[in-house]
Amino acid sequence: MIRYQLRCGAGHEFEGWFPGSAAFERQAAAGLLSCPHCGTPDVTRALMAPAVHTGMPARQAEAATTPVTPMPAPTSTPPGHAPQAMPDTMLALLQKIRDTVEAHCDDVGDRFAEEALGMHRGEREARGIYGSMTEEEHAELDEAGVEIHAIPWVRRADS
Repeated sequence: MIRYQLRCGAGHEFEGWFPGSAAFERQAAAGLLSCPHCGTPDVTRALMAPAVHTGMPARQAEAATTPVTPMPAPTSTPPGHAPQAMPDTMLALLQKIRDTVEAHCDDVGDRFAEEALGMHRGEREARGIYGSMTEEEHAELDEAGVEIHAIPWVRRADS
C-alpha cells in the first residue's frame, strides 16, 4: 500500500491509501476521488517528504514521547444514525453519500424491507432504494439473504 498526500483544487490537503501508483492514476482519471472537505473531484498528489527511518521505528519513538490520554467512554448511538460529534471530514463524506443516495435512489420510507425483499425475489424491478425498517424486518432480510447496507444518516450539508 502507498500513502499519498493529496490536495484538491481548493487547496485542502488530506491523505489517501492506494495499492499502487497505477491505482491512484486510474481512480483519478475515472473521477472516483474527491476532497473530503469540499467534495470537489479535482484531486492531485501533493508534495510529500520522504519517509526516513531511524534506529527506532517511528511508532515506538512517538509512543515513547507521547503521553497517554484515556479515551472518552463511547456514547450510545442508535443503529443507522451518526454520533453528534465527529470529525468534519467524516461528516462531509457522509453528507456527500447522503446527497448521492437521495439523488439516485428512491425513498421508500418504512416500506424499505418490503421493497428490498420484493426486488430480491424478482417480484419488483431492481433499483436503488433507501428508507427505514424495524429490527425484525432487518433480521428477515438477513435471513432471506438480501444484501443491504446501513449508513449513518447525517444532516444535509445545506442545513
